[in-house]
Amino acid sequence: MRTPLTSAVIANGVATTADLLGSRGTEQKRLHARAAEAAKSYFGPRVFMRGVVELSNFCRENCAYCGMRRDNRTLDRFRARLEDISEWVIHHRPSCITDLNIQTGEDPLAVREIVIPLIRRLREQTSLGISVCLGTLTPAMYDELQSAGASIYIMKFEIANPDTYRRMSAPGNLQERLDHIEMLANKGWSVSSGFIAGLPEQTINDVVQNLELAKKLPLVGCSVSPFIPGEATPLHEETTGDLDLTLNSMALMRLMRPDWVIPAVSALNLAGSGSGYNRGLRTGANLVTMNLTPPDLRGDYLLYKRDRFIMTEEKILSALEEEKLSPSEQSLAEFYAAREEKSAITA
Repeated sequence: MRTPLTSAVIANGVATTADLLGSRGTEQKRLHARAAEAAKSYFGPRVFMRGVVELSNFCRENCAYCGMRRDNRTLDRFRARLEDISEWVIHHRPSCITDLNIQTGEDPLAVREIVIPLIRRLREQTSLGISVCLGTLTPAMYDELQSAGASIYIMKFEIANPDTYRRMSAPGNLQERLDHIEMLANKGWSVSSGFIAGLPEQTINDVVQNLELAKKLPLVGCSVSPFIPGEATPLHEETTGDLDLTLNSMALMRLMRPDWVIPAVSALNLAGSGSGYNRGLRTGANLVTMNLTPPDLRGDYLLYKRDRFIMTEEKILSALEEEKLSPSEQSLAEFYAAREEKSAITA
């Protein structure tokens, strides 16, 4: 189901996308309420529960906004031990988790030696849906990951403006990133993406461009993350991205695609002094992620800052209860597979 971005009605008329991104007060409340209602009309009150394990902070990229950039010589690099992470995830994960996202820096060695063997073990010993966020790889590696048992690939395009993408030293180049998203979808992956709101010098038109690009891509979901000035990055002294801009972007994305899975990212709390996560759930988010990375490794997975806002099982379940939402018993992978099968039957 696709809806033009400019169709969201506020006040007494139809606002432009730029107007809606800048909305505050009563207009913003109306926008967010419409987005939450759109999510509930498609998904009901259920929210998908996904764990994430971060297996390597080695990265060949040099993104200006990420603390794991290859030029960060102060970071203790690690690759998790397969035996340890297997034991942790298979036998000690919270019972509410239905899916697992496996994440690394852009580190093909870790994919070969840790990620693929872990996926095989998970497929043999659990019913977890498996997603991966590993950056751009070779077509053969995508196939091997899929054969091992992963079905969802998260590849964020981050920035739709090619000049800004280049200036921020985002991964590879923008066209390559988009080509890989298309390739993954053509290979049968359920592909999710995402972008950053509030980067330095980013304009409202840039955010509109992000939304428009997301709409054109073959995606089943998309995230919006507020810019967080990361430690040991060239942007460490910049201002944190505006939470309201991020939430308005999420609301517009939900109205644009009621059928998408849209996460409430933990960075919402960093941008919102602890309140952002619940506001994300009130803005149509229907996926929550629980960090399962062992504590001794977690601090060195430096996306933003070492002092991370970790959403525990207790915090997530409490937030869902406060917003009158409930954990989904169906995995995200099962949901996508069932939808694909239904689509094939009706085609």
